[in-house]
Amino acid sequence: MLKHVVFMKFNKSATDEGIADLEQGLGRLPAVIPEIKGYEFGRDIIHSERSYDFCLVSSFDDLEAMKRYQVHPDHVVVLGKVKALCESILAVDFLY
Repeated sequence: MLKHVVFMKFNKSATDEGIADLEQGLGRLPAVIPEIKGYEFGRDIIHSERSYDFCLVSSFDDLEAMKRYQVHPDHVVVLGKVKALCESILAVDFLY
């Protein structure tokens, strides 16, 4: 199994409405992308100096499944929202 972890730091122009729209878009993906085996996301609640604002943790059978997810048209739409909202995005992908 492959775990895909993404940390997002929102830019100053990100609004609550934009973030809620992102959450709705992310929430729809597991129903339309069969490669997704696990999918959790949420906003940071600590807000420390080192915190990022949002995290996505997803699971896939293998690297090839994650690559199919990444180019899926519905994911590409959500990725556009992520890029518009974020000043920084970090990712870690590991086998478990």
